[in-house]
Amino acid sequence: MHRHLRGQVRGRIPGAFKAFLTLAYFLFLLYIFFFSIELMSSAFKMAGRGFAEQLIHTVSDPVAGLLLGFVATGIIQSSSTTTTIVVGLVASGALSIQLAVPIIMGANIGTTTTNTLVSMGHVTRPAEFQNAFAAATVHDFFNILAAFTILPLEILFHPVQRIAQSLQGIFAGAGGMHLASPLKAVVAPLTDAVMDLLPHMLPLIVLALGVLFFALQQMMRTMKGAVLSRLERLFDRVLFRNDAASFTLGMVTTAAVQSSSATTSLVIPLAGTGVLSLKQIFPYTLGANVGTTITAILASFATGSPAAVTVAFAHLTFNVMGIAIYYPLSRVPIWLATQAGKMASRSRGNSIRVIILYISLILLPLLYIFFR
Repeated sequence: MHRHLRGQVRGRIPGAFKAFLTLAYFLFLLYIFFFSIELMSSAFKMAGRGFAEQLIHTVSDPVAGLLLGFVATGIIQSSSTTTTIVVGLVASGALSIQLAVPIIMGANIGTTTTNTLVSMGHVTRPAEFQNAFAAATVHDFFNILAAFTILPLEILFHPVQRIAQSLQGIFAGAGGMHLASPLKAVVAPLTDAVMDLLPHMLPLIVLALGVLFFALQQMMRTMKGAVLSRLERLFDRVLFRNDAASFTLGMVTTAAVQSSSATTSLVIPLAGTGVLSLKQIFPYTLGANVGTTITAILASFATGSPAAVTVAFAHLTFNVMGIAIYYPLSRVPIWLATQAGKMASRSRGNSIRVIILYISLILLPLLYIFFR
């Protein structure tokens, strides 16, 4: 009897140790995944922030503002940075609130480009790529549909501007706070060290993409099998059990780590492997859109600048209006994303065309701006 019990204990210890090693390795992969996103963002900001600021200076009409917000954020991979530039220009009088609002709308679209880059890690596996690309682009389609619906209303009636200015009046004089991002605090030392060793944008981007795709590949391999089945139960029954839970998770995690690119990119591999469905991911991305505005609003209170508070509330108002319109119509962005996933994964040629199209989406607005 005692021998039998000792045998069972010995059998459990190696199994438990193996599970611990698997968990430790997965956490390491998660760390370098977030590190790669932060490194890529920092690399783009190195050369892109000044260029983005120059672009925004050229805004002369709402359509150009929308396109410039998208391009600027796509270049520097940070809607927060774009918003900061806009706040500074509005506060100095160089940019009106009327033109700032469309830029914020465009920034919402531009911040989703990281998701699509992450989905490319599944490009060699058509079934996974279809799911991952659809999950990445459902965020794009929501932001694009919301912008194209609300921008004409904004040009004619200025609802976003009026609501934002009203909220600014209500919260005038409110104290604010600067929140430190725990995610950036963890990955910043390694990011800074690598940027000191490689102080040029191109090698940093190449390294970031290499680390990103390696982390994705290894995360998929680690999550398959027993680990994946346990995760699936956790996500289905707890974290993503309904739309309200998914929305809240997206909002809270994004507000905590202060990066919608990171939190939305994290669910793309889970969609690729079939752990999460597109219907579960859609409300999560809506929550992430709202979460990314919360810390900006709190920080804007600390500036004491009415312009900063108004721009921050404009970002929140636009997202809430978009959700009010397209959450009841969720079938539209979900259907568009599903069709995009099917088209992109149909063949290798289609995948290449999708990548070219995505690059063109940044280049074409630039041509419109400079040659209009």
